Amino acid sequence: MRTLQRGFTLIELVVVIVVLGILAAFAIPHYAALDSAARVSAVTALSGSLRSAAALAHAEYLAAGNTPSSVSMEGQTVTLTNGYPDASGILLALQDTTGFTTSTSGSTVTFTKTGATTPATCIATYTVSAAANTAPVINSAGLTANTAGC
Repeated sequence: MRTLQRGFTLIELVVVIVVLGILAAFAIPHYAALDSAARVSAVTALSGSLRSAAALAHAEYLAAGNTPSSVSMEGQTVTLTNGYPDASGILLALQDTTGFTTSTSGSTVTFTKTGATTPATCIATYTVSAAANTAPVINSAGLTANTAGC
């Protein structure tokens, strides 16, 4: 007499569930750490963009003869202080701050990464130049952005 098999045996189902559980135990922690690494990379990249935008604006300032109070970058009028972008000018020089919220306090602009675990410690800062031909301070904690809370 012939019997037709319909479906999986209980042992096959248990083996598949165990294998999926083992894969999940190793894969989930690995991928969970990637979101934090991505936020750190984004803040670090923005820090580099701040340096580049400030340097480009300063180069245009020097090319114009050290006298303009603003320069034109990609059709935007970037206002300068001491030959470098001021607080509003750096936002125009960057053009795109998607994924960051910005706040200005005096002469410092703070860029906070959206979705950070601890937003206050996942930031890049830009402090306007304090003296003629003195570069602005980018990330007051040194050369690297504050990424402890990313």
